[in-house]
Formats: sequence, structure tokens, C-alpha cells
Amino acid sequence: MPPGNRKVAITGVALSDCGRVDGTTPYALHAQAARRALADAGLERDLVDGLASAGTGTLAPAEIAEYLGLRPTWVDSTAVGGSTWEVMAAHAADAIAAGHANAVLLVYGSTARADIKAGRRTGTLSFGARGPLQFEAPYGHTLIAKYAMAARRHMIEHGTTVEQLAQVAVQARANAALNPDAMFRDPITVDDVLSGPMIADPFTKLHCCIRSDGGAAVLLAAEEYVRDCRTDPVWVLGTGEYVSHVSMSEWPDFTVSPAAVSGRLAFERAGVRPEEIELAEIYDAFTYMTLVTLEDLGFCAKGEGGAFVEKGRLQVEGGDLPVNTDGGGLSAQHPGMRGLFLLVEAVRQLRGEAGARQVRRRDGSAPGLAVASGTGGWFCSSGTVVLGR
Repeated sequence: MPPGNRKVAITGVALSDCGRVDGTTPYALHAQAARRALADAGLERDLVDGLASAGTGTLAPAEIAEYLGLRPTWVDSTAVGGSTWEVMAAHAADAIAAGHANAVLLVYGSTARADIKAGRRTGTLSFGARGPLQFEAPYGHTLIAKYAMAARRHMIEHGTTVEQLAQVAVQARANAALNPDAMFRDPITVDDVLSGPMIADPFTKLHCCIRSDGGAAVLLAAEEYVRDCRTDPVWVLGTGEYVSHVSMSEWPDFTVSPAAVSGRLAFERAGVRPEEIELAEIYDAFTYMTLVTLEDLGFCAKGEGGAFVEKGRLQVEGGDLPVNTDGGGLSAQHPGMRGLFLLVEAVRQLRGEAGARQVRRRDGSAPGLAVASGTGGWFCSSGTVVLGR
């Protein structure tokens, strides 16, 4: 196949043990997820000539490569927060298509919850106060406060209500109830969300993601290796990435996320329209992220996200557009940079392997098109990947 013309498939996906995982290390979770993803694909480790990893150690991905016993000739350590893995998937797909790699492993692991429990770190890990952050950090402007400010701006400009934001959490929990591996599965109501302790106005506790341990791995490979795989391929149809800002003062509009650009690019490159998408996996560190990303990906018009998320539309059972089908970061697991988990869940759904939470067409078949969109920092970056069978 001429360089630049190779199709790229996701051939293996896996999670490590997730949730409450004490007595282990992030490296061990990387290895567990990687082994499981390779076994899922049915490919040998020796085929892997590319590695992408971020968030662990001083020299990621060199340290992870050494731990896994890999000697990659293509590496990526892009670190843009939660969108890292969608951006890395885009880079890996381009490299494979160009013939610079044959099989690239994306892998992540974190003991964020266990580290806090053991006193190895605090719950408010700082991003630092150098560079542009020096102009905001002295005023106590925390990460969650930045998201809360953006949500409040949307409420003021578009009439979005806190009850509508709460619906995102309620429906994520309904999906998590179908996922035996989700950390929190008991149903919640809008009243439960609204009556919780205030974290950063308008966010109460249940508007915010949970904290867990866990890891994930995704293996991308060139099309000629698909015939050797144990599983059916899920094709990378189109990708997009975008960096918006770091300083809040440099963000032109708090009601527009960077997914407005990365999503447009991904859909254009895939030759797919938003209305053709059958499920969406969206980064949801806070309820507002889901709502505004739905708008910016084109599933509804700007300002209509509040109305869009009502009436169970995001649920696996009976929803028009199932979103975060595993329960998302709000209920299933969130061990830090969760973007890789979005890709794992999207692939499982397209393969028809999601069990009780499986999204199905009216004829009972598995969906054919999905989108995974990750957001990093405080809406600083976005990566979007369109996938299809």
C-alpha cells in the first residue's frame, strides 16, 4: 500500500482494573491494560513499533516503553490534559497511514484515588503558577472554578438551568447502572444533584466527576494486519484537534468549547454529518462539559444544549443520542486524563460488546458510527475522533 494511503483500524482495546485499586502502581496498570489490549487484538507484542503515553514519570513515554519491554521507533508524549488521547490517536493514525509505523499502542494508568487515600498527594493537585498561570493563580482561581464560571456564562446568555445541567449527571448514572464495572450505579434524581454540597457555584458534588484508579489501552494498526486480528476492526474515519487558550482572559467566548473546531475538522475529514452519529463518548469532568460539547459538535444549535439533554435523550435505554454509555467520568471511572476510556467504550459499542449497556439500532444490530471527543485543561484543548465499522 503506498505511503499515506493505508487505512487505520483500532484492533484492540482494554481497561485495567478500575475503580478502587489499592496496593499497585500506575506502571502496573499500564502493563495490565496493554497486555489485555494486545490479547483483545490477538496480535503479538513484537508487532508494536509505536507507543504513545503521557502523565506518568519524568520521561514518558520512554519510561513506559522500558517497563513494557518495548523499543518503539515512533513515539508521542503529547500532553494536553483530558484530550491527550484523542489527539494522540490522530497522530498515530497519520503515522500509520504514512508508513511511519505499523501498530501504535496508546496506554495510560493512574492511581489518582489511591494516592490521595495513602497521602502521597493532595486532592487539589496544582498546575503550577509559572508562565501565563502566574496571572490567575494568586487569585485562587482553581480548575473547577474555571469550569463553573463558563457554565454560569452559558446560563446567563442562553437561559440554561441548573436542573438541565443536573440531567446530565442523572442520565450518566442511568447508563452506569447498566455497567457492572462502574464505580457508582445507584440511581440519582435531579433533586439529589441539586441538594448536594456546593463545590463551585453552580456545581454541587454530583455535577463533578468522581475520582478513581485505573488504566486503559488502545491498539491502532494498519489495514494489512486486520486479517490477523481476533476481533473485527473499527476504522478511524476522521480526526481533528485544536488548542484554544490557557488564560481565561484569552478565551474569546466561555460558551464555545474547542470541540467546535476539532469536531468540525473530524466530521469533514470523515465525510460524516453529526446527525449520522449513533452514539457519542464525551469528556465529562463536569456536567457543563457534556452539554456544551454536544452543541459544539453540532448535535444541537448553540444555546439549545439545555433543552437537548432533557427527557432522557442521553440514555442508552430510550435515548435519541446515547452519550457516555459506560456512565462516563461522572459515574463510571475517572482516574485523571480520561480521554482514552472514551475510545475504549466507543469501540466496544461499535463491536456490539457492551453487554447490558449496548446501544442497538431498531433492527437489533450494533451501531455503525460513533464519535469520541476529549477536552483538556479548562476547555484549553480538544481532540475528536470519528469511528466506524
